[in-house]
Amino acid sequence: MSTTTSAPKKAPASASPRGKRKLSYPVVLLLVAGGLLLLSLVRVITGDVQLSNSQQFSSALGAAVPIGLAGLGGLWAERAGVINIGLEGMMMLGTFAAGWMGWQYGPWAAVLAGIIGGALGGLLHALATVTFGVDHIVSGVALNILALGLVRYLAKLWFGATGSAAAEAGGNDKQSPPMDSMSTFSVPGLADGLGSIEKHHWFLVSDLAGILRALVDDVSWLTVLTALLFVGSFFVLWRSSFGLRLRSCGENPVAAESLGVNVYFYKYAALTISGALAGLGGAFLAVGVHIYQENQTGGRGYIGLATMIFGNWRPGGVAMGAGLFGFMDALRVVGGGTTVHAMLLLMAVLLVGLAVWKLRTGLRGARIQAAVSLVIAVLLVLWYALTDTVALEFVEMTPYVTTLLVLSLAAQRLRAPRAIGKSYRRGEGT
Repeated sequence: MSTTTSAPKKAPASASPRGKRKLSYPVVLLLVAGGLLLLSLVRVITGDVQLSNSQQFSSALGAAVPIGLAGLGGLWAERAGVINIGLEGMMMLGTFAAGWMGWQYGPWAAVLAGIIGGALGGLLHALATVTFGVDHIVSGVALNILALGLVRYLAKLWFGATGSAAAEAGGNDKQSPPMDSMSTFSVPGLADGLGSIEKHHWFLVSDLAGILRALVDDVSWLTVLTALLFVGSFFVLWRSSFGLRLRSCGENPVAAESLGVNVYFYKYAALTISGALAGLGGAFLAVGVHIYQENQTGGRGYIGLATMIFGNWRPGGVAMGAGLFGFMDALRVVGGGTTVHAMLLLMAVLLVGLAVWKLRTGLRGARIQAAVSLVIAVLLVLWYALTDTVALEFVEMTPYVTTLLVLSLAAQRLRAPRAIGKSYRRGEGT
């Protein structure tokens, strides 16, 4: 009796092995357009023009840059297989180095010093984890504690010493003397034209004008540098042999070593670049307010780590996450309680859309997630309907609540490098 076997069916080209569709660039653009449409609609319904004006987006861009640089730094480290909890400490070193050099030699010297300070923190993390095999989490936490104590000690020694040049220039134990401002750029004519369109408060058109004006009016050169670093990181990590070897160290370092890859070198290089990017984020904070201040990073290194996870270890995802958290942080600073109150309605609509999408995917556990999203959406609508503003305490918590909410909703689509956090010793594959 003969038996026949049918050929296995091939999965659709657009689906991943687990049946999850990948977000293509057209889909991402559609999502962004849909988000802008919803934002404009909520602005019209609530009457809160602060929600989508150019000042809001300019502030969001400024808040997103240091978070994005920290997230990009974490991406470089973790693509090479090293968890970098020490991003916060590297940012601290960057802010202090920028403040120390900035008041003496100007803002661009501050930027260079911030990069070097963060890179030294990255090298220290590499020495502990790669060379000595220290647990990555332990090393990162120790680096954060060490950086906090070091910058406080050096601030007292260099900025607050009685009779010193720094103290006479306005420095003290908590901050550096002020540095000169960094020049910005604007596109002549275009910024003013977009501003006139924005003032009419037309549906969607004025909101788009507000976003575009924030991109062409009084923009820091460090913001432009950050955008170039994101693009460059993508091409280096995904379009070059150097990036292929570096990512192989985070997926299977033993196999990479068998093919002649110097795993130690690539891990050291990744962590040095990671620290330099985090240090640049810290320098951006110091240059932006013209001084180094104690506790200036404010946990942005940890939020940057969250954006990296939310972005699924991809530069584009990190940029989107940083933009989201920057926008929420700007709401706290620029808009206050009334603008955050208007955002409750937008978040409710987004959660309803998320629930519908979860139900359509048919994945395991999707119904539970959809139900939770709908319950939260109903609670947000009730909160919006029964109040006129949001308490200041919750306004201050907005960026961190957003971090937790987004990570919890995005957790099902994440895929970390396979060898991340695992210790590696040369010659293990022989």
